[in-house]
Amino acid sequence: MFSIHRIVRTYSVLLLLFALLLTQTAIGATRHPARKQTPSRAARRQASAKGTRAERRRIEARRRAETARLAAIARQRAAEEALRNRVQSMIANDDTAGEDPEIRRVAVNALGDHAGTVVVMDPKTGRIYSIVNQQWALHEGFKPCSTIKLVTGLAGLNEKVIDPADTTAISDSNRVSLTSALAHSKNEYFQTVGGRVGFDKMISYARQLGLGEKTGINVRNESQGRVPKSKSGFAVNHMSSHGDDFKVTAVQLATLVSAMANGGKLLAPFVARTPQDEQKLSTRVRRLVSIDAGSFQNMIPGMVGSVSYGSGRRAFDPIETVAGKTGTCTEHGAWVGLFTSYAPLNNPKLAVVVIASGADGRNHFPAAVAGRIYRDLNERFSSPADIAASRALNPQTKRIDAKALPTEEKAAASDDEEKDDVEDDSSATADNITEKTSPTRTIWGDARNQPDNRVRRTIMPISSRSTPPSVPAASRTRAAGSPRQ
Repeated sequence: MFSIHRIVRTYSVLLLLFALLLTQTAIGATRHPARKQTPSRAARRQASAKGTRAERRRIEARRRAETARLAAIARQRAAEEALRNRVQSMIANDDTAGEDPEIRRVAVNALGDHAGTVVVMDPKTGRIYSIVNQQWALHEGFKPCSTIKLVTGLAGLNEKVIDPADTTAISDSNRVSLTSALAHSKNEYFQTVGGRVGFDKMISYARQLGLGEKTGINVRNESQGRVPKSKSGFAVNHMSSHGDDFKVTAVQLATLVSAMANGGKLLAPFVARTPQDEQKLSTRVRRLVSIDAGSFQNMIPGMVGSVSYGSGRRAFDPIETVAGKTGTCTEHGAWVGLFTSYAPLNNPKLAVVVIASGADGRNHFPAAVAGRIYRDLNERFSSPADIAASRALNPQTKRIDAKALPTEEKAAASDDEEKDDVEDDSSATADNITEKTSPTRTIWGDARNQPDNRVRRTIMPISSRSTPPSVPAASRTRAAGSPRQ
């Protein structure tokens, strides 16, 4: 018994000592925490080397990406310069016999050394005043982009798809009027119209207005362009807003817009190389377009709106009212820009079409070229009566004070057509005066605030005529049934 108690006390003492030992160990650990094991010097050097190599790889990747970007820009600029130089060679080879020298000088200077073509013609007689870059204007076909909306609008009005009394009743989701849709080049509106008109009728109206056939101009090897052969479903809608699978020439667009200006006469354009040509070829009517005169009238406010405040505002002329339609899209990766127009509104004397390609097809540069041509020819073609009548018919223009308008608009919508019209939905600032990809090349800015009549360069210094040339009697006779604008 004695021994058992002794053993118990001994074990109790041992347990107490063990507990004290554990307590002291814990306290020591708290006061003197164990130091973390630090990597060796060799390990630190190895880790540093790995970090340096990774950073070098990142820097090298960034350097290669920047080099590739700069190389791409250099290649693009070189390609643009080559295209512009090629166009200048074409212009140098133009046959200018029979052209009006003053109008050619103005058109050449307005285009400058950019990649494009210009057609200036009399919308009442078909006389060609000048074609700058005849290769492109007569022999090359371009995608019409949003200029096809002129065909779509006329087809929609004539087929009663568009109600003239309520031109907003096209889509429940897009309550926009025909005037606004034309002025701002709204795709959805014209896609809906084209889909309701249908493929066959759309092509019929396009052919009536001269697309897909030669104009009959007295120049050899004219291209007839192209119209689509077959489309169905939404492809018809998209074709009606973007001109998919169409090919048009600048001369074809000039005859189309001239038919709108003269009340429905599709003319055969001609170059009067001799006085006999002017007598023999003047006002050759290929056909009267089967479109109601009211349909032409209903298109006018939107075309005037395009130039006054919409996508074609770079063509604005404070002296006379210009009616026009822009087009901007891409084809095979390249930009195409178009502008087709006529003026003055009440008494059309000029039809001007400009088509540009590559970087010059962006930012509505074609509208800027046309606007400069109209302004430079105001003194010759605009009478006080024309100006007064145009402003009376276009109150929007009447209210505009050209001096108060900025050179570069910064409207909330930016560039209506570049946002709504391009097939790849690319966006760009409409009124940039300097082309982004070519900083040294000046593009005419918003023409509504031009301080003077300076031109970028004078290629053809020909003195202006003091009096306009005589006009054949046939050209002074207005077409029967033409709209009183």
